[in-house]
Amino acid sequence: MNLAAANNESLAEFSNVLIYSAMAVYTLAFLAHIAEWTFGSRSKVGRTAAALTASATAAAPKIQVARKGGGAAVLERPKVVTRSSTGARDVPDGPGAAGGDQQGDMYGRIAVSLTALAFLIEAAGVVTRAVSVQRAPWGNMYEFSTTFSTVAVGAYLVFLLAGKNVRWIGLPLVTTVLLDLGIAVTWLYTESDQLVPALHSYWLWIHVSTAIFSGAVLYLGAVATLLYLFRDSYENKLAGGGNPGSFARSVLERLPAAASLDKFAYRINAAIFPLWTFTIIAGAIWAGDAWGRYWGWDAKEVWSFITWVAYAAYLHARATAGWKGRKAAYIALIAFACFLFNYYGVNLFVNSLHGYAGV
Repeated sequence: MNLAAANNESLAEFSNVLIYSAMAVYTLAFLAHIAEWTFGSRSKVGRTAAALTASATAAAPKIQVARKGGGAAVLERPKVVTRSSTGARDVPDGPGAAGGDQQGDMYGRIAVSLTALAFLIEAAGVVTRAVSVQRAPWGNMYEFSTTFSTVAVGAYLVFLLAGKNVRWIGLPLVTTVLLDLGIAVTWLYTESDQLVPALHSYWLWIHVSTAIFSGAVLYLGAVATLLYLFRDSYENKLAGGGNPGSFARSVLERLPAAASLDKFAYRINAAIFPLWTFTIIAGAIWAGDAWGRYWGWDAKEVWSFITWVAYAAYLHARATAGWKGRKAAYIALIAFACFLFNYYGVNLFVNSLHGYAGV
């Protein structure tokens, strides 16, 4: 073994150490997020807002305020509007995972700091893997998975730096990142190696990088969509005079309002859809260079197109008055499920031209 090969092998081993180190820090971030939600549940801020929302349909009671020098002034308690003319509620966002509690907020800040540290370590692991093989670090499923989770966390941190109210994504994000990395290092790990000649193209950087970025950000939209469905059901129950359980109140009352979650998910999906379109076009151009045809109905190509159609249907549904809200949200989740199957299902269970790079 020559010196260069030995150095590359050492770099690959160091990359593995970095990935495992990132998993350890993500685990600490996960525990800090759990503490944030636990201590945040002590706050009465969210429960007060929920109680006002539940009573919004009732007549607003009058309040007597003592005047200086005797007598009383009668004031109207302001109403909380629960439903606008378009059918969407006008309710305030929840106070967040920390629930307005100082100790909960402290743990939340620790969780974000640990997440940022884990992101830097994982990103270093991805870069080190790329240096060890001297190519783009997404030539197989293991490399794709580690890069995917890195980009997803990076996008989340960018939203935070931009001042967006997205800290509620932290716990589901860190949980799924740990799951993704656990699957990657346990079942998908592949020794670093060079790729077959067909993959030695600048299109590897363009096509696969856009696919990773699109999927990572669409994942954030899928999380928001799923939470929207839970929050919407919670608001429906409150508006109908129901009494949600203590666990539902403790968790769902601290999320943004259903309308805010729905808007966040829609904006992400709408913004990324053109990039996913470009991903398919770039893949077709690369296929023309590598295989002599732009489209051959390979399984990966078919499911990429199915994913595109599903997201196009979602965006079309949002533009149609009768398909806003929950119906459109179901389509968005189906679309992301198509993306996941395109990655895991096609690569593991379907014979495809895209499978020659190994898992």
